[in-house]
This record gives sequence, C-alpha cells and structure tokens, in this order.
Amino acid sequence: MTERKPPGVPFESWVDHQISQAQGRGDFDRLPGAGRPLPRDLEEPYDELWWVKRKMAREGLSVLPPALALRKEAEDALDAAYAAPTERAVRKIITDVNVKIRDMLLKPPPGPPLGRRPYDVDEVVREWREGRRAADGSSGTGASDA
Repeated sequence: MTERKPPGVPFESWVDHQISQAQGRGDFDRLPGAGRPLPRDLEEPYDELWWVKRKMAREGLSVLPPALALRKEAEDALDAAYAAPTERAVRKIITDVNVKIRDMLLKPPPGPPLGRRPYDVDEVVREWREGRRAADGSSGTGASDA
C-alpha cells in the first residue's frame, strides 16, 4: 500500500514521484507483454467482459451452449471423415461422434435443440469411397481397410 499524499503537494507530482520510485525498485521490469505491441482490440469499443473472453480463448473454452458446440463438432467430424485416409479411420471418426450425438439426444437439452441425428456409418463410408474415386480418377473399388 502506498503512503498518503502529503498536504500541499499537487496530485500529479505525487503520482509522478510514486511512479519513479516504483521504476527505481524495478516493479515494472519483466511485466507480461513487455516489449510487444499493444493488442489490436484497443481499436474496438470497450467490452466489460474482455478479460473473460481473453481467458476463455487462452484456455480453449467454448462459449457455445453444449448442443451448438456438438453440432459444430459433428460437422467437423463429417469433414474429417471425408478427408480420412482409410475406411477404418472414417468408421472410427463417425462412430465416436455418433456416441456423443446419441448421448445428447437422451438428455434434456441444456440449450437449443441439437438438430442432428446420428450419422449412418455405412452411408458416410459410401460417400467417402465415392469422393476417393473422384479424387483418384479411378473407377475401381479401392482398398478398404475395415
């Protein structure tokens, strides 16, 4: 805690004095962000929850309700399945996301409805094979690694 401003000393002088003493003690050395540019969000309007949003981003936390987060995860899983190198990988990705979808469907929704049904693994595998054939330019059945 700092000492009280003596009577008769202008506030600005007292603050400058406190700052110079802190600098002399090294209180401002090695602060986080020292030597780096200020964040670009200073140009944006003030947000009272800026620190919460920054902490959540740093921790990798989602601000979406669970059902919406799972909807996004399901879409990402489908994209990952179509890009998978083997049929076994496709089946694993889709099976894993289906477990989460079924679990969410059995619970009362904590937010908006999920709006997803479990994927048909065989249908996704069929589409994956078609995509592979189109990409390879071949008409063969290709290797399955089931």
